[in-house]
This record gives sequence, C-alpha cells and structure tokens, in this order.
Amino acid sequence: MAYEAVTQKAVSIRFACDAFQISETCYRYQHQSEDGNSLIADWLIKLTNEHKDWGFGLCFAYIRNVKGFQFNHKRVYRIYCELALNLRIKPKRRIKRPVTEVLKEPEHTNDIWSLDFMHDQMSDGQSYRLLNVIDDYKREGLAMEADLSLPASRVIRTLNQILEYRLPPNTIRCDNGPEFTIHEFQNWVVQKGIRIEYIQPGKPQQNAYIERYNRTVRYGLLNQYLFNNLNDIQDYATRWLWFYNHERPHQANGGKPPLMNI
Repeated sequence: MAYEAVTQKAVSIRFACDAFQISETCYRYQHQSEDGNSLIADWLIKLTNEHKDWGFGLCFAYIRNVKGFQFNHKRVYRIYCELALNLRIKPKRRIKRPVTEVLKEPEHTNDIWSLDFMHDQMSDGQSYRLLNVIDDYKREGLAMEADLSLPASRVIRTLNQILEYRLPPNTIRCDNGPEFTIHEFQNWVVQKGIRIEYIQPGKPQQNAYIERYNRTVRYGLLNQYLFNNLNDIQDYATRWLWFYNHERPHQANGGKPPLMNI
C-alpha cells in the first residue's frame, strides 16, 4: 500500500511510511537473490550421502573451511533443515560417577600420543582388530593397523614405523591391556625415553581423545562397509586416515582438518 501511495498518489516515501506505520528500511528492502541456495543444497546432500555420520557442524565446516565458500551459517542451516537432514540426537543419561583423575591436555605436537584397539567382523563372521594411534594435540591420526591378532610386537613395529618420520612423544597414554603392560612393550618405551601413562581400570574417559576418535572411525568407516578380507580393511583404513587428516573438519581444530595449514 505504501508503494502504491508513492507511485500513484505522488506522496513522499517518508509520509507513506508514517501513514502506514512501517519503517523506511522495510519499504526500501530488496529481496536478495537465492541462486546460491541450490549450490548449498547440492553440497549438503552430497556430504550427507557420502558421510552418513556427519551432522550440520561438520557439513558447514567442510563447505566453509575446506571448500572456501563464504555462506552464512544461518543460511546453510535453514537449507539443512528444509532438506530434513537433521540427525537424531540421543538423550543423555544421567549417571552418577565417582571422581576420576583429570584428563591431561596436550600442550604441543608430540606431547601425548594415545593408543587403543577396536574390534569388528568381516563378511564371513571372522573377527579382526584395529590398532589406532593418534596425536592428541591436533587429533591427528598417526596409524591404523588391521589384523586378526595384534600382539605387543606388532604394536612396537607400528610405533617404530611412525618414529621413522616423527620425533618420539613425551608420553604414551593407553589402557591396561596385555599388549601395553607386557615387559616387551614397557622395555621398548624405556629405551625410547618415553613415559607411559596408564588410565585407571574401568575409566575410558581418562583416554577421551582416542575414545572419541574410535567413535569417528566406527561411524565413518567400519559401519559404512562390510569387508571381505584384511587387505580390503587395510586399504580402506589407509585412505580414510588420509581423508580424516587432510579433509575432514574437526571441531577441536576450529572446524579445520588436523593437518590443514601446517
């Protein structure tokens, strides 16, 4: 009505806005083009199809930090909701836990490495193990070793391979599994001048960095594929580890991959 009054009745914009009780900003507003909405929708659908465990945070961080698009997060989230891509959030259970030791935070690269094992089955039902090694500071994945059995000698061999191109860490953090408490592993740690930090039995939250990493591996890799043999597992694990370090956004790094800008 204000627009018609200005164009047809030859009144001023200020008079028309006062008469109809609207602001001049509202009167002068021009609808912005939404050409980029289809691009955003295409990227969101592509990312959620390829990475079914990704929520809005990882999708937005990938579009913004990895691909370099400068879309506003509110705009991306609106399209994300319109596409009904929201992941169901499980309600938190309130469990009373005893007081545990404070999780020591790493201060620099190679300060603390965390080690842990995962278990899964191949298509024929045979179980296999996966050894994960990460640098807690940047959440960088250092190794993923898959086999039917991973004794202490295999753990040592994997760590020696990492030390061929990296400095040894100050501390190795792990649970009280037999592979880590055996004398062979303890002697190797002493020879390398590394301090070993065992978590308290039954307190996996004291090794929270590797436990959170294991969850990412579970939803991003192991639950996505059904492997036929160990070669397939190791091949997929190697490629996934490169993707995790170089392209997968991580909230702990400000929405950037662990090895981005390093």
